[in-house]
Amino acid sequence: QVQLVESGGGLVQAGGSLRLSCAASGRRTFSSYAVGWFRQAPGKERDFVAAITWSGGSTDYADSVKGRFTISRDNAKNTVYLQMNSLTPEDTTVYYCAADARYTRLIAGGPNYWGQGTQVTVSS
Repeated sequence: QVQLVESGGGLVQAGGSLRLSCAASGRRTFSSYAVGWFRQAPGKERDFVAAITWSGGSTDYADSVKGRFTISRDNAKNTVYLQMNSLTPEDTTVYYCAADARYTRLIAGGPNYWGQGTQVTVSS
């Protein structure tokens, strides 16, 4: 079991940056989990954004964010980060942190654990 809490969302102008954080707690060691970020606009499906393996040795990104977003983790702090640069209004939505012991299940969109989400709004 793991509990996930996102933070760092907010309002930013186009071209700006935000860093999201996902803090984990629970009985199982955080470093046992692969962690990812997803986003979901109202009325749309939840989309994969980025993921990182338990060790941090491998990452994946959606094509729409490659070169702009960077996912990283600090297992000592039980936290995963999503650095978002060059933001556009199309990035406006709720961002969710997710975790799963299986990386393949995570990036397929079916992780066992989800956070509550944090709103990101990019103004033009």
